[in-house]
Amino acid sequence: MTGICEMNAVALAAAIRGKEISPVEATRAVLDRIEARADLNAFITVCADEALAEARAAEDAVMAGGELGPLHGVPYSVKDLVNTRGVRTTMGSLVFKDNVPSEDGVSVARARAAGAILVGKTTTPEFGHLQAATAPIFGRTLNPIDPKVTPGASSSGAAVAVAAGMGPIAVGTDGGGSIRIPASCCGVVGLKPTLGAIPHLQLPDLFAANSYVGPMARNVADTALLFEAMAGPDAFDPYGQAQVPVQKTFAGLKGLRVAWLPDCGARVDPEVAAICAAARDRMVAAGADVEEIRIDLKALEPVFLTLLRVGLAARNGSLVDAHRDLLSPTLVDTIELGRTYSAIDLAQAAFARTDLFRTFQSHFARFDVIVSPTLTAPPLPIDVDPTGDIMIAGENAGTIRGAWYPYTYAQNLTGHPAISIPCGTTAAGLPVGLQLCGAWYQDRHLLAVAGAVEDELA
Repeated sequence: MTGICEMNAVALAAAIRGKEISPVEATRAVLDRIEARADLNAFITVCADEALAEARAAEDAVMAGGELGPLHGVPYSVKDLVNTRGVRTTMGSLVFKDNVPSEDGVSVARARAAGAILVGKTTTPEFGHLQAATAPIFGRTLNPIDPKVTPGASSSGAAVAVAAGMGPIAVGTDGGGSIRIPASCCGVVGLKPTLGAIPHLQLPDLFAANSYVGPMARNVADTALLFEAMAGPDAFDPYGQAQVPVQKTFAGLKGLRVAWLPDCGARVDPEVAAICAAARDRMVAAGADVEEIRIDLKALEPVFLTLLRVGLAARNGSLVDAHRDLLSPTLVDTIELGRTYSAIDLAQAAFARTDLFRTFQSHFARFDVIVSPTLTAPPLPIDVDPTGDIMIAGENAGTIRGAWYPYTYAQNLTGHPAISIPCGTTAAGLPVGLQLCGAWYQDRHLLAVAGAVEDELA
């Protein structure tokens, strides 16, 4: 059954519908892989009994005939920030170690309706606040490619699970790159959708949201399959009032208008720059029209930090007062910093967010996609201080957010969809991601373009 864990979701779903593989076989294979790779520490909770019960019911449905969902019998995982009915959802925090939601999040309910089988909840730093794959409730999550480097965060376990065969698809969340960063670090695919494309109703402020639910997988086709299952309008989401447009006829990369963004104001590791430039050249060879642009994204680090810190302080400040000793010191520090900002600081950050949106929109008046590295450097050392400065190519590059992932937090501020796909490896064998960003509600077009680029890079 080892081969099942290496199958992609599209093929596995087809094999289940064709009665070549049973949902029980698929689920057992994934659960066995989770147990075998417990060293990676990708899961906070494994719901083996529930998963096998669902798999048996799914098998009965296959044998009975009739219509099956697009993910029928396919095992998947959910980041432990997203509510799952009857399965504990800890937010990566000891404070919520016994929290069992009575309802699924919208994305989980839709994946369940499509037939997917939940095998467990994957690791995240507390409330996704930190770019480190660690929290008191689970310890540290390791990168399956090289345990000496970070798997990225905060959808750490989701990326590791997909990369290591612990389910072909996973649900992550992205508040500043938290899907795309670990996707890049683990050599998989991750999509942050348009604001509202996949409703995330757990957020307390849906009007100024910068956190998103999105799919992760080992290839673009599987990512698109899970996106289709989770996407769709919801009356309670102000940005999710209509369907994402159906993909128009797509003829590959020929004539595609590409804005190439190699310079965002941050230092880029020369090896990463060369690998991503080679991917750009492949797009040109395939007929894309590429023009270089520049946007100073590093300068927006204070804007991102204002929104992050104030949001965490407003939402979770009471936890510091009641449970300080149970919380990560970095979370406590972040919340305390958030309490120091003024209402004017927050409003000015919103103004800067609006200006960045206008900048992106001006480029999308001329281009179909914006392409860049996902990260400025390969996966960082596993023990890097996420609150300090980082080194890139032997030089101090500044603090981690502005220095390592300015390319990703930008789309959290603007709401545009963005996807990270693998585009090569360094001489040390570490994965490098290429990010493609699309216009609002053009998620399907972005996925089609990403699939075409993926084919060119294969």
